[in-house]
Amino acid sequence: MLLINDNVAALGAENNLDSTDTALSSVVGQLSSGLQIQTAADNPAGYSIAQSLQAEINGYGAAESNAQTAVSVLQTAQGAMNQQEAILQQANTLATQAANTTTAGSGGAADQQEFQSLIAQLDQIAQSTTYAGVSLLNSATGVLTFQVGPTDVANDVVAVNLADTTSASLNVSGLNISTVGGAQAAMASVQAAITSLASSAAALGSSQNQIQALSNNVTVAQQNLTSAHADLVDVNVAQATSQFTSLQILEQSGISVLAQAQQLPQLALKLI
Repeated sequence: MLLINDNVAALGAENNLDSTDTALSSVVGQLSSGLQIQTAADNPAGYSIAQSLQAEINGYGAAESNAQTAVSVLQTAQGAMNQQEAILQQANTLATQAANTTTAGSGGAADQQEFQSLIAQLDQIAQSTTYAGVSLLNSATGVLTFQVGPTDVANDVVAVNLADTTSASLNVSGLNISTVGGAQAAMASVQAAITSLASSAAALGSSQNQIQALSNNVTVAQQNLTSAHADLVDVNVAQATSQFTSLQILEQSGISVLAQAQQLPQLALKLI
């Protein structure tokens, strides 16, 4: 039906063109941002899920960083304890030599001076070994807590007991090897200290292995969540590009049809 006052065909073509333009703008936004969900209006349910996934991903990322820091801390402590073990081994050798009656006497004072120097080195390492200002080998800290997971549950937290490796705590302070009896007593004390220090180092090694295992799990979980987040949020470029091409063609067609529809009332004039 040809009408003069109302051009229904043109209105229909205009509505279709508006819809096409809206869809085309959405696809352009997806391609330019790389995201198929840019705002909550794009996909309310998907947006909510994506935000939850992103929070978990961020949590895993921070936990991974914490785990690596924890490993560095324990490696620092273990490196210092290795030096202390070497010092105690030297002290044990010196005390064993001094316990021999034929070598005691005039050399006793010199042996004692060297022995005291070794014990002083032991304390110097214990007092100076720190990480970011935190003492690791004396009684000042005691326990370190590492958040190596994204939640506050017990499995995501590792508490590490730090050993006090000062000479007083290892019971090697105040020893005197200038006499045979003193050297023999020193041997027993130093050997006990070596055993204690080795046990503490082994405990740190176990904690480091535990943290490294948790770190590996965190890394895998973060990768899986990131993949899920990408599937939900990231745009499928091939699909969006195909849709973009189709909508371009449809928009051009819509403009052409609208232009022709706007000419329909003029055809009615030819009947007058």
